[in-house]
Amino acid sequence: MADKTPTTRPTSHSVAAFLKQAAQVPARASGTNGRLIFAMDATASRGPTWTQAMGIQTEMFQEAASVGGLDVQLVYYRGLMDFGASPWLNNADRIIGLMRGVDVVGGNTQIERLLNHASAEAKRGKVNALVFIGDAVEESADLILAAAGTLALRGVPVFIFHEGGLEPAGTVFRQIAQITKGAYSSFDASSPQQLRDLLKAVAIFAAGGRKALADFSKKAGGIALRLSHQMAGDKKP
Repeated sequence: MADKTPTTRPTSHSVAAFLKQAAQVPARASGTNGRLIFAMDATASRGPTWTQAMGIQTEMFQEAASVGGLDVQLVYYRGLMDFGASPWLNNADRIIGLMRGVDVVGGNTQIERLLNHASAEAKRGKVNALVFIGDAVEESADLILAAAGTLALRGVPVFIFHEGGLEPAGTVFRQIAQITKGAYSSFDASSPQQLRDLLKAVAIFAAGGRKALADFSKKAGGIALRLSHQMAGDKKP
């Protein structure tokens, strides 16, 4: 089995790619709640950084709640075909409570199942984005990419945050993001602020559209501000 221990390699290239790809995601229609599927790989390989990730994700939902207009469905996989999906919720405390109730359990990835689930949800009603945090791929890449193609037809961009950035998972994750017109970024245990800012920016974009993202990025600065400039078509670095 491949070593999935997070690395500390530089992430500037993947961040630049994330920003460039995110700029191509169309703004959602005004006057409607954004709907975001937030999916977690809860298999045992993520155990060493699980607590840190929980803290960052909690801040993401709290920040998005300050904007309002965001419905979230929490999805996870772990163990022996254990796959869970919450109802659609717009209460940050309930979402955080459910998320914190998920513990890591050894098992294989279920990324194809996740993408198919998102497609089914998008068939029932508009889904503005799928955020996925994971570290590995243990399935057929062909089947995963076929599922990504179906999701792309539903108009759902996938924002992938890849813990560790290891191959061959990185290649598959980047292809998912490309197919769905989403974005990919790798992160590791040494870059929590980067993950924190990007997650908040995506959630706020789904909740309030481009104006909400611009307002947040002015306050947050850093990589969130760069994301806002990219999505506004600003060519300045």
